[in-house]
Amino acid sequence: MNFLSSKRQSSMAIVGALIITLGVERTATAATFNPAPIFDSAVSYSTTIPRSEGGIDTADIYYPVLSGKVTDKSSLPIALFLQGALVDKSNYSKFANTVARYGFVVVVPNHVRTAISPTGAITGLIAEQQQVNDVLTYMLNEDSNPSSPVANLLDPNTLVLLGHSFGGAVGIAAIQDNCFPVLCTADFNRPKQLKGGVFYGTNFLMGQGSGTLPVIDNDGISIALVQGNRDGVATPTNAELTYTQIQDPTKALIAISGANHYGITNDDNLIREPSRPTLEQDTSIETIARWSALFLRGTALNDFQAFDYVFNTGDALDGNITVQSVAKPIPEYTSLVSLLGLGLVGASSLLRCKQKL
Repeated sequence: MNFLSSKRQSSMAIVGALIITLGVERTATAATFNPAPIFDSAVSYSTTIPRSEGGIDTADIYYPVLSGKVTDKSSLPIALFLQGALVDKSNYSKFANTVARYGFVVVVPNHVRTAISPTGAITGLIAEQQQVNDVLTYMLNEDSNPSSPVANLLDPNTLVLLGHSFGGAVGIAAIQDNCFPVLCTADFNRPKQLKGGVFYGTNFLMGQGSGTLPVIDNDGISIALVQGNRDGVATPTNAELTYTQIQDPTKALIAISGANHYGITNDDNLIREPSRPTLEQDTSIETIARWSALFLRGTALNDFQAFDYVFNTGDALDGNITVQSVAKPIPEYTSLVSLLGLGLVGASSLLRCKQKL
């Protein structure tokens, strides 16, 4: 009798230890995680990217300065930034530099084309879906080119998308693996490397006219919309509608208090945006870059601490942020839950075995 009692206590101690371990793990994550960039600095270089239909795009490529302590250097995901309509790539330098410091190689092209929309034709800096495949092909070649600054640094299996305004709508279209009018000018096939996207000042009505917002079939690829509450170009209401149409988790709508449509660019746009921001521009850029990078690290790279920050703790720590989200657990968290389950099953089996004795 004493033996059984002793073993029951031991079993319960095992279960208790597992529960405590899980709780401590989550508490420690919230208490110790630093949402600042991983790398101290990033640099950039300029290049030209061939277009599949002919011609070239000029582009700036940002990448982190790796410390001597980094041993696995072939692990930096490719992040394509799709520019807002008529916004030059140079206006995104602060944002791209910050995202790169979170462990991404950020490609920011200037893509000139003519777009035919319901309101007429316009020629200028206008993103399109074909850039996804063109940039991926170019960057895979860069990784194997010994003269490239990013040679042997890239993760060839992971591509993520970033975007602003119209460029974000292009990114949402690309994730759906469909060629949408205005956003796409030729056949499009989503590459298997595409793992997620974060888009600022974006809704899926952009470029699609004023009709009914379509269902967004994201096929399980994570999407976040980051939205300034003072956006006078792409309204928060349309971002909310777009968020509700995203069919599969993981997804998030990250609202930034005080930011307008150009909160992501180096400078505000006094001509194209009627609403002035109340959040300082550099703070706005840093906030958008931080939440964008951590969302992608948490969902596309299975970074548990980044995931926990975005979906559980970050909005309580950042007074400028409000988050709506639906998430699937990432593997590390699932493993902890499975471990707890195995402990419960093992303890129960041990008790049944001893009771038979």
